Amino acid sequence: MESTKHALNEKPGFQIWWRLLRPHTLTASFVPVFVGTMLALNETSLHFLLFLAMLLASILIQAATNMFNEYFDFKRGLDNEESVGIGGTIVRDGIGPKTVLSLALIFFGVAALLGLYICVETSWWVAAIGLICMLFGYLYTGGPFPIAYTPFGEVFAGFFMGTVIIGISFYIQTSIITANVVWVSIPIAIFIACIMLSNNIRDLDGDKQNGRKTIAILLGRKNAIVLLGILFSVAYVLTVIYIIVGMLPIWSLLALISTKMAFEVVKAFKGKSKPIEMMPAMILTGKTNSMYGLLMGISLLVNSLI
Repeated sequence: MESTKHALNEKPGFQIWWRLLRPHTLTASFVPVFVGTMLALNETSLHFLLFLAMLLASILIQAATNMFNEYFDFKRGLDNEESVGIGGTIVRDGIGPKTVLSLALIFFGVAALLGLYICVETSWWVAAIGLICMLFGYLYTGGPFPIAYTPFGEVFAGFFMGTVIIGISFYIQTSIITANVVWVSIPIAIFIACIMLSNNIRDLDGDKQNGRKTIAILLGRKNAIVLLGILFSVAYVLTVIYIIVGMLPIWSLLALISTKMAFEVVKAFKGKSKPIEMMPAMILTGKTNSMYGLLMGISLLVNSLI
């Protein structure tokens, strides 16, 4: 245990709870809200409190999903002291499983209250969609048939955390949904799916031993890394196409600056077989999503000001 803690540079105190949130994954909750809101800013003025409520709710749901992951993987015996890619709060820091579960439920509760405010200000249809998102956040690793244990984890994560969250963020500002928003959400959804795929590439051996059937396991590590590169490429190609046809402003070429990071992710995975060796690649995947999303959002903000 100590060797793993040392290798991961895990520290006590507040950082125990910070690690539980898995901060490198929270980019998947911030980016869609930011991009969806900036798309809306090109159609209407900004309702800042709705944006803030949506952002906090999205982050809380993502953090709670990570905690459910920590709890249920522990209960199923999938995590141990040497596991990487987890908060380690239960198996290495001695925090009680029920404490982690309770905290996840509290986060869900606060997110629900924020959702209530959003609904009062916009539409109660948002509540139905939000509850579905929360349900799938729980079912990702909870329930009798966890989505994360199947080949469809990346698809569900990309759709709900990418397309759906962007759609809601746009809708609560404008009261409409357009085809353009759905199309523009696809590259973001792909980047979020890449975060999940990177996670599954890193955890391939352990997941396989525990009976999971992720896409990384079905393809094998080498082919899964190839798939990761293809997904990155598709996201960037779509971005260029959207700019050419006018769905995105010329300023969105800024997002292509992140291509170097995507290339480094694939390079960092190649030739690695141990989870600890692949942690930098996993973290860099999240940073690539952050860079792409931030630059995309900024490009839309600039376009709205011109």
